[in-house]
Amino acid sequence: MSAFAAVDVIRAKRDGGRLSDEQIDWTIDAYTRGDLAEEQMAALAMAIFLRGMDSGEIARWTGAMIESGERLDLKVSRPTIDKHSTGGVGDKITLPLAPLVAACGAAVPQLSGRGLGHTGGTLDKLESIPGWRAALSTSEIIRQLDDVGAVVCAATEGLAPADKKLYALRDVTSTVESIPLIASSIMSKKIAEGSAGLVLDVKTGSGAFMKTLPQARELARTLVEIGTAHGVATTALITDMNVPLGNAVGNAIEVAESVEVLRGGGPADVVELTVALAREMLALAGLSDVDPASVLASGKAYETWCRMIAAQGGDPEAALPRPKHVHIVSAPSSGVLASLDAYSVGVAAWRLGAGRARKEDPVQAAAGVLCLAKPGDPVSAGQPLLELHTDTPDAVPSALAALEGAYAVGSSAPDSAPLVLETVRG
Repeated sequence: MSAFAAVDVIRAKRDGGRLSDEQIDWTIDAYTRGDLAEEQMAALAMAIFLRGMDSGEIARWTGAMIESGERLDLKVSRPTIDKHSTGGVGDKITLPLAPLVAACGAAVPQLSGRGLGHTGGTLDKLESIPGWRAALSTSEIIRQLDDVGAVVCAATEGLAPADKKLYALRDVTSTVESIPLIASSIMSKKIAEGSAGLVLDVKTGSGAFMKTLPQARELARTLVEIGTAHGVATTALITDMNVPLGNAVGNAIEVAESVEVLRGGGPADVVELTVALAREMLALAGLSDVDPASVLASGKAYETWCRMIAAQGGDPEAALPRPKHVHIVSAPSSGVLASLDAYSVGVAAWRLGAGRARKEDPVQAAAGVLCLAKPGDPVSAGQPLLELHTDTPDAVPSALAALEGAYAVGSSAPDSAPLVLETVRG
């Protein structure tokens, strides 16, 4: 590979130029090996943040990050299909979705992450189940896909190591919100996982990283273009994240709510989004003739859930952790709950111990917020609106501060808004 001067690559992007394929390949390779200094990659990341990238640059950047490590070779008997969410508040959808799609006949290799800030992490939620383990070898992943049809676990160390380094750098250089860097980060890991198809849940609203619909559209289109360029059938749903998804926001309480869904109950919005994403995943997997709503109602998805949890050492029947302290937030007046801000609820759950400020911080399995009413519900003065769960009562005041102005009681219900706003297909 030809060597370039790092300063020339930085200058080219700083001045609004287009990076060549060779420059991109060299940059990612040099950075992965440690030959490109952190301050130089920081400067380039800021140049990309300010100047952007075209679709060809983004596809090549993603490909170079994939090639920095290994690719999983998922030779299993079922069609493989994956899902990724850009993150939200109460977004537990992976938990019921993976076993549901597996129960419909596909293989779902769901390599997931941990929570950071106000958005929860799938692995943190599942680790509230006694005995469950996140770290699996490649052979264990493939064996479980063949036996059960679904696996939710941590990414193996060899997948897209360039992204691991760059992700940490973006976090401390205020370049997280760059759409080219967000999209290449997501897709490098997902394509390296080896699935034939991918469905993306791109969230927009107060509790999402993409606050506006135009931002979410741009990210969704970019993600789909990358997937298509790399031969992965890709679809994106743009979904609303102004209100928490479901009633539970936290770790163990989100697992409990997911089990309710798998047993045929649970909040209507969680069921709706689970089934909508399942339909898209099954369509890309060539299984459009299977009705996921019927499979969910039949109990087969719950059976798959139990097998999936047990295969990773967990006890699906074990009692989940309970908080040492519960604080009730009551309705200030009678009327109709007019609003409940997702971001504020997410920050409150984070401060109660459900989330982390840094990757190495611990989380509390029992911490979180239980929403006892959602917008449109009638409420009476003094009626419990929220339950704050924590093992550290000293955290309650800061959680209450996060909830100031987060909810309002009015005289009429808010206008209903669709959960799935748009669909972007490759």
